[in-house]
Amino acid sequence: MARGEPWPPADDDALPAPTIDAMTGAPAATTAATTAAAAAATAAPVTALPPAEGSPAAARPAVGTPSGSHRRGLPRVAGAEPWPPASAGTGPTGPAVAASAVAAAAGSEAASAPAKPAPVPERPTTPERTAAPERDAARERPAAPAPTRAPNAARTAAPRARSPIIISTRAASAPSTSPAPSTSAAAPTPAGATTGIARLRHLPRPTQVVLGSLALLLVAAVAVLAVRGLTTYRVVQDFLQTYPGEYPLPDTVESGFPAWIGWQHFLNAFFIVLIIRSGWQVRTEKRPSAFWTARWAKTKRRISLNLWFHQALDVLWLLNGVVFVVLIFATGHWLRLVPSSWAVFPNAVSALIHYLTLEWPTDNGWVTYNSLQQLMYFIVVFVAAPLAALTGVRMSGIWPKRTTRLNAAYPIEVARAIHFPVMLFFVGFIIVHVALVFATGALRNLNHMYGSSDEVNWIGFGIFFASLVVMVATWIAARPLVIAPIASLFGKVTAR
Repeated sequence: MARGEPWPPADDDALPAPTIDAMTGAPAATTAATTAAAAAATAAPVTALPPAEGSPAAARPAVGTPSGSHRRGLPRVAGAEPWPPASAGTGPTGPAVAASAVAAAAGSEAASAPAKPAPVPERPTTPERTAAPERDAARERPAAPAPTRAPNAARTAAPRARSPIIISTRAASAPSTSPAPSTSAAAPTPAGATTGIARLRHLPRPTQVVLGSLALLLVAAVAVLAVRGLTTYRVVQDFLQTYPGEYPLPDTVESGFPAWIGWQHFLNAFFIVLIIRSGWQVRTEKRPSAFWTARWAKTKRRISLNLWFHQALDVLWLLNGVVFVVLIFATGHWLRLVPSSWAVFPNAVSALIHYLTLEWPTDNGWVTYNSLQQLMYFIVVFVAAPLAALTGVRMSGIWPKRTTRLNAAYPIEVARAIHFPVMLFFVGFIIVHVALVFATGALRNLNHMYGSSDEVNWIGFGIFFASLVVMVATWIAARPLVIAPIASLFGKVTAR
């Protein structure tokens, strides 16, 4: 107001008698002192609350206000010096004075008041709750004249400490209702799945066989063209002339093939074809339809009927092989199978070049094999066959199970890793061997093997055809219905 009483009023020095506040239960003097402090705080133009302890504002003085100075208000008398006078000292002012006055009044009233029971602990109050009564008391007091504002002093004062902002964490801690990404979701299709090999796996088996055969023919055609190009070089032509593809055998080797070679060859082909077929069945079957148990075994170990048939064929094939080895060493025929000169290797390369160019080597199988044939027959008889036998015995039931050292020296995993590739070698050898027999003079070659003759007639072919019929008939008849009665002669056959 323009003409009001100077601040603070002159009657503020007389404090009222202490009374009890009906609402709070505290002495009225305390309430009045609190009201006076609130009014003093309201009368100050803009007085910043003391900053929180440890805050940056507490560590530095207010900008624009000298340290230890106080704010001055309106004069008590018009034209007089602003109140309080400048000679009032440099003690704490503002909220600190109000707070000390409140504390002194509260202490004096507490000393004179009678003892009362301890009040019930009230709920902790926040700065907002504490300031509420002060605001109410300030509203009830008469309006005071607007104080003179110090230039830029309030604007540069330390900011008022605000109550801490409490942010609810219920929403953050609540479980998310959105479905989490599944780790088992289908991953993107790898690039390799779109390749031609991956697509071939989904084709029918006949289609795969046809496409595989066409691919092999394409590779063979490329190989033939490449080798024919090599033979145009002079160095290759000189090599072929120096090594024609065979070397002379010792004079003690007799020409021709005895009769026992014919039936040995038939039995060997018969057993090996059925062994490959039954071995593949053992490898691929999941639920055997019948089982076989040996009568003489101490432990009644059951094996599938297909496995028994496979092992029975192995025994017959090994017996035929033992007879064959004994006969070739007894008659000297082994010299046609076992290389006797290092010249076998360059001559084998020369024979391979002739085969790849489709210009068959000029050899006479009745007298000697070419060097490539000799090496392959040696590998079949003295390398592949023993490997198939040794690995098969290791995986069979006749292998001793309790020999720890022997099992450690020859693990069954090694036997399995060798046995299957050996079978694949036999399959490849049979295919190439039969193809070359028919490509290089079928009648003569079949007469050598089955007819024991060097003549060109149909006798050898007839015997070969009959043996082929027996093989096909046995292949078809080799079923549990036919195998079970034979297997029951050597053990007990039970259905699943």
